[in-house]
Amino acid sequence: MQITKLEPDAIWHHFEAINTIPRASTKEQEIIEFMVAFGKSLSLETSVDAIGNVIIKKPATKRKLDARTVVLQGHLDMVHQKEATSNFDFATQGIEMFVDGDWVKAKETTLGADNGIGVAAIMAVLSSNDLEHPPIEALFTIDEEMGMTGAMALTNDQLKGSILLNLDSEEDDMITIGCAGGVDVTIDGSYKTELLNAKKYSLFEIKLSGLTGGHSGVEIHLNQANAIIVLAECLDDLISKTGCRLHSVNVGTLTNVIPRNGWAIVAVAKDKSDLFSQAFIAIAEKLKKKYHATDADLKLAFLKTETTTAVLDVQTQNQLVKAILLTPNGVYSMTEGIADLVQTSNNIAILHIGEGRFHAACHTRSSVDSERDELAGKIKDCFSFAEVIEVGPYPGWEPRPNSELLSLTKKCYEKLNGETPIVKSIHAGLECGILSGTFPAMQMVSFGPNILGAHSPEERLQISSTQKFWKLLVKLLKELE
Repeated sequence: MQITKLEPDAIWHHFEAINTIPRASTKEQEIIEFMVAFGKSLSLETSVDAIGNVIIKKPATKRKLDARTVVLQGHLDMVHQKEATSNFDFATQGIEMFVDGDWVKAKETTLGADNGIGVAAIMAVLSSNDLEHPPIEALFTIDEEMGMTGAMALTNDQLKGSILLNLDSEEDDMITIGCAGGVDVTIDGSYKTELLNAKKYSLFEIKLSGLTGGHSGVEIHLNQANAIIVLAECLDDLISKTGCRLHSVNVGTLTNVIPRNGWAIVAVAKDKSDLFSQAFIAIAEKLKKKYHATDADLKLAFLKTETTTAVLDVQTQNQLVKAILLTPNGVYSMTEGIADLVQTSNNIAILHIGEGRFHAACHTRSSVDSERDELAGKIKDCFSFAEVIEVGPYPGWEPRPNSELLSLTKKCYEKLNGETPIVKSIHAGLECGILSGTFPAMQMVSFGPNILGAHSPEERLQISSTQKFWKLLVKLLKELE
């Protein structure tokens, strides 16, 4: 079945349209131009601010002329991730979507439902001729996935609305009223290379693939394997048993993604090749057993390769492997009094080593600023031999459980579905944390359809849930006064 044959057709039509456009974080110019053209094609007031946020305003329908202005908000960028074996080019190809039962999926890549389906829903409201709604300010922000710089750049004179509906949640039975803040922690340094005798050493590439990966906020509590940690465990074992030397490492691209594959190259003394093979088979089997429950498809392999024999000096090699294994990764603390809500976590997301330089990056999240800073300090301690910098800290979103907007949203949900929705905070960054600081008087809630596997090629969007999400949005706009 074609995506545009699904119901409601307005949402799916717009979703397919934006999924033809590359929109990686910080590279959104094409989608910005597309949204501007879209707004102007509807003869709606359309503007772009200095950083690239797009605002489209639509007047109220006749029965809502005196209603309060509502801000509908979503972000334009998406996470570009693909299978290790895929030749897909995000810069030139549109997302290859297909229907699988009740789900829309993408072939070997992220789907872009985060937050493309929210953007598509807002576009459907803007282009509608039969929906009843208050005055609308549609806010499409840029760079949510990397640094939330779009939301951070907004000033309090750009919007007049007193109510904000953020359409960037991923569970259709939940209304989100709070979220964690966070910060990127980057690690950089240099090392002296040592040129080994090529006649005495063989070079092997260790390839890791098949991990589950996923969103470093909403899925961090699942304790899935992290490719950087797995490779570090493998290297630590091989170095101690065979004395192999580290040549280079390449894992990860984005800090909000749990890394799912990567590689390392090591130099092995030729007279220890058999020992290396035996040690590798043993550690690979050990790691497969260790992570079988969460990452049953984990694959570790090694093959001979050809490159220079310029390896890390022994001190830096040992410092890096030790630091990675000591770095807190995953859940750091849980929220007291709220079941299953992570309070603080860290995702070591990027590790690149080679040609005399190393770079690593973590994303540290917390609903408690002091604990976020404490965890960032521990990461600094682990990498005391490098330059460690905190980049782009952003605030959390403090819940307002007694707000008028939340009460109305719950009532609309209950009327439509015959049950009470879950109301909670999440351990992920939403732009509401920043927007609530810029617009302190604005009431906010976040909701959306079921999206699984966000930030990974396993990302999928439930069709029936999207219909449920759309009905809630339509009813809420009708009821708001």
